[in-house]
Amino acid sequence: MSATAKTEKRLREGFVGQKMIVLPPNVKRVPLTNKLIRQTYVTAIGFYPHAAFHDRERKAGCCEYIFLYCVAGRGTVTMKGKTSNLNPNEFVFLPKNVPHQYSSSSEDPWSIYWMHIAGENSELLYSRYLDLKSEPASIAYEEDNINTFNDIFSLLEHSFEEKNLELVSLKLQNFISKFLYPEQLRPTNYEGDKISRSIAFMKKNLNFNASIEELAKQQNLSVTHYSRMFRAKTGISPNRYFNELKIQESCQHLYFTNRSIKEICFELGFQDPYYFSRLFKKLMGVSPANYKSKYKKKQ
Repeated sequence: MSATAKTEKRLREGFVGQKMIVLPPNVKRVPLTNKLIRQTYVTAIGFYPHAAFHDRERKAGCCEYIFLYCVAGRGTVTMKGKTSNLNPNEFVFLPKNVPHQYSSSSEDPWSIYWMHIAGENSELLYSRYLDLKSEPASIAYEEDNINTFNDIFSLLEHSFEEKNLELVSLKLQNFISKFLYPEQLRPTNYEGDKISRSIAFMKKNLNFNASIEELAKQQNLSVTHYSRMFRAKTGISPNRYFNELKIQESCQHLYFTNRSIKEICFELGFQDPYYFSRLFKKLMGVSPANYKSKYKKKQ
């Protein structure tokens, strides 16, 4: 038997230990009438262990988003003229309707978990993947992620009944969130970066009336670089973030203590009580005095 014939035979027979489910057309129509499912759902799901000769090319792309998670071996993903390696503990989220090709390494075939994902929120999930600034993206291996994948697969394997599909949708969002929100779910893994250290400093020094220049200098960064990094991490400016922390703390003082508004204002580093009151009302919707009278804890 020629090498080509052997390859074709392996491809046709699949991979030892593989598992795969493709939802039939009548089941794919269920999300159209179920508000819970149609947010995010899978149309196909599988696991290919040691997938030698695995190669998939879609010249017109796919009508759904594709999620690939490599746990062993390696391979490549090509899209928009760029080829990237996919290594263990890395994943990629392929956009719909974009030509692509992915293939397993012939020397070290990959083992991958994969899903085709659709739904009203699928585009937003893909945008969150792009926020990770790395394509493919890496993630620490966790057994719980594999268990959640297996739960989803088992539910589909058991039944396509509507409540099963609802549970699959909920578990799918949980599964994907672990990949797309690593910093939010595992904050202790990211405490070493400069912006996290700056935020920790703010929380410990709410009485400090720090300028953005001082905050940037503390992390050995220029004001421009610090501001850009801070906004990329939090979505807002350092000054606004620091002020929001101070206002949150002032709410605690107003609620739990008998300190005057002026005392609280000075304690949190505000030199102008009128500025403090305006800022408080802007963020909380009411003045400090109204907040205190409305929410003050009854003794």
